[in-house]
Amino acid sequence: MEDFKSVAYSIFAVWLSFIIVFIMLPSIFGVSLGISELYMKILVKILEWATRRIQKGFEERKKLKVSSNGIIQRDVSPMEEEIVGLRKSRSQCLQGGEFELSDVFYFSKKGFEAIVDDEVTQRFSSEELISWNLLTRTNYNFQYISVRLTLVWVLGVFIRYCILLPLRVTLATIGISWLVVGATLVGQLPNGRVKDWFSERVHLVCCRICGRALSSAIQYHNKENRPKKGGICVANHTSPIDIIILANDGCYAMVGQVHGGLMGVIQRAMARACPHVWFERSEMRDRHLVTKRLREHALDKKKLPILIFPEGTCINNTSVMMFKKGSFEIGGTIYPVAIKYDPQFGDAFWNSSKHSMVSYLLRMMTSWAIKCNVWYLPPMTRKEDEDAVQFANRVKSCIAKQGGLLDLTWDGGLKRDRVKDSFKQEQQKNYSKIIAGHDEFQKTN
Repeated sequence: MEDFKSVAYSIFAVWLSFIIVFIMLPSIFGVSLGISELYMKILVKILEWATRRIQKGFEERKKLKVSSNGIIQRDVSPMEEEIVGLRKSRSQCLQGGEFELSDVFYFSKKGFEAIVDDEVTQRFSSEELISWNLLTRTNYNFQYISVRLTLVWVLGVFIRYCILLPLRVTLATIGISWLVVGATLVGQLPNGRVKDWFSERVHLVCCRICGRALSSAIQYHNKENRPKKGGICVANHTSPIDIIILANDGCYAMVGQVHGGLMGVIQRAMARACPHVWFERSEMRDRHLVTKRLREHALDKKKLPILIFPEGTCINNTSVMMFKKGSFEIGGTIYPVAIKYDPQFGDAFWNSSKHSMVSYLLRMMTSWAIKCNVWYLPPMTRKEDEDAVQFANRVKSCIAKQGGLLDLTWDGGLKRDRVKDSFKQEQQKNYSKIIAGHDEFQKTN
C-alpha cells in the first residue's frame, strides 16, 4: 500500500511540475515555448493524410466558402416584380388593384424556401467542413472507412480523452482558482495604479492559462487598434470562449447578469479587483438604467474598455447577424473586433438550445484545438447624421467584411422567439399596395 501511494505521489509530482514549468510559467510571462506550434503542425499533417485517404485527388481549399445546398435557388427580386411575373405568365390582362389566385404561388414559394433553406435557422447549426477532422461529431459527409483510418481515429480518441482532457481540466481548474484567489487578494488593495496593475496581471495570466486549457492557437492582427480605456469593444459572437480569446491579449470590463453558484463566486471576485458592470435580473429589464451605467463606465478614461457582443446570441462562425442598437446609443468610441475560428481543429460554436454549458465545455476540451484569428479594426464614432441603428449596421458590415463572414440583417433572437408581428405586417402592407393599386406600382406597369 505504501509503495502504491509513493508511486501515485511521484506521478502527481511529475505531472504538476510539467504543468508549472511548461505551461503556467510561460503563461505568466506571456511567452510560448513552441510546443503548441509543433502540436498543430503534426496535427495538420495527420488531418491532411486522413483527407487524402477519404478523398483521393481532392485538392484542399485554403478558404471555406459557405454556399447554398443546391435544393432551391432564391429570387431576391422585390415582391411587386415577382407577383407581376406570375400574373403575366398566367394572364394576358394585367390589372393592378385586383386579386388573382396566382398570387398565392408567390407566398407558397417563399414559405417553402423558408422551410427548406431558412437563412436564420441554418446559422445555428455547425458549419459544413470540407474534410474530416477525425472527430466523430463532425463526420457527416465522409463515410469512407478503412483499417488504417480506424486505427488513427481510435488513437485520436485515446489522446483526446486520456491525455489532453485530464491536462485541460487541470489547467482550467488552476486558472479559475487563480482568478478567484488572485482577484480576491487584489481586491483588498487600495484603489490606485498598483491595484490596477495587479488586477490586469491576474486577469491576463488566468485567461492565458484557460486559453491553454483549450489548446488555443490565436493570431492577433493590427494590434495598434486594440481597444483603449474609456471605450466600448464590440465583436461578433460565436462562443462563450470569445471572452477568453480576447482577454488573452488585453483586459476588459465585462457586462452581464448577476449569477449564483460558481459563476457568482467568480463574478464577485472579479468585481473586487476591477470595476465590471454586473446587473441584477430586475435591473436588466430597465433599459434606461442599463444604458446609464454603461455610459458612465464608458466615458471614464480610467476604466477598462467594456466588452459587448451586440448580437446577443452565438452565431455559427459563418455570419454576423443584427447588432442590437443599445450598445451604440451610449456614445464614445467603438472599437470593432472580428473573430473567425478555424473549424478544422474543433467546432467552437455553442448551440445553447442543444447543448448545456457543461456538455459544450466537454466538447471543447475533447477537440483537437481551438484555432482562430482576431482582427482589431480602426476605432469608429457615430456620425452627426447617423442614428444608432445605422451606426450599428456600419460597424457590423466592417466586422463581417474583415472576418470573411456573411452580413445578415436578421435578428439572432429569432433563434428562440417567434417572428415579430412587424415583419409580417410589412409583407401585408406591401401586398395591400398591390391589391389597392398603389400609384408607384401602377406607373411601373
